[in-house]
Amino acid sequence: MKQDEKKQMDMLKQEYDHIPVPKEAKTRMQTGIAQAKREQKGVIIMKFAKHTGGVAAAAMLTITLLANLNPTTANAMEQIPVIGSIAKVVTFRTFEDKKGNFEADIQVPQVTLENSGETQVPANKSIEEYANEFIADYEKELAANNGEGHYGVDSRYKVVTDTDKYLSIRIDTTLTMASGTQFVKIFTIDKTTGNVITLAELLKNKPAALEAVSDQIKQQMEAQMAADENIIYFYHSEMPEEDFKGLTGDESYYFNQNGELVIAFNEYDVAPGYMGAVEFTIPASVTGTF
Repeated sequence: MKQDEKKQMDMLKQEYDHIPVPKEAKTRMQTGIAQAKREQKGVIIMKFAKHTGGVAAAAMLTITLLANLNPTTANAMEQIPVIGSIAKVVTFRTFEDKKGNFEADIQVPQVTLENSGETQVPANKSIEEYANEFIADYEKELAANNGEGHYGVDSRYKVVTDTDKYLSIRIDTTLTMASGTQFVKIFTIDKTTGNVITLAELLKNKPAALEAVSDQIKQQMEAQMAADENIIYFYHSEMPEEDFKGLTGDESYYFNQNGELVIAFNEYDVAPGYMGAVEFTIPASVTGTF
């Protein structure tokens, strides 16, 4: 290219670069650039979370991002039914006391269902009433004995099931007097209602399921006792009147990581004290899916 032609091209380029951009067009350009950056950020978050194994978290982050960026997306999402509420479990209060040889440490959990729209979760009343029974017994014994003798109660909780549909809180309580006794209470809560679902209610749409689960527990008892002479259950024992007859529908239960039903018993319910609190996992072939 000749020197004068190159010079002319440079001048034309400078004139083009200095053409004023209308204010409206500039605003649209800046908005478009900002939108593209936010969308790109969403893609980066998605890729990073997937790389680290958090695919579900990435999906949630991306959905949240889209809902904030695009009103159309947000409006459409309002039409999607909520599968289950996000549950939060916290220690509502702790009862602590120590006088002489009497001591109590009782945690009382409380459930919040963030997407339920309910300020009160009905299950919380049942959970608190259960804790209050131990507190009342402690205070009664303390008043009667003025701290003399030995009496201790320790109660802790943990979440053992948290799915789209169910939340199960397990409360383990040890009562110590001359010896210790273990109590297990599991509150399984329907996230759509906030109500505690009993075992009988869970199985009400599955004909003969309660009997089938009872038979499965009996089979497991027999198999375990046959395999280990140190394992003893109240089944086919020398005191038939004390033997396990079957479930009543009021037993504690939860779902394990495989979605299988697990039935939990207090110490002495179905076995001697040295066996402690025992559990039985029921195969899905017996119960079906929930």
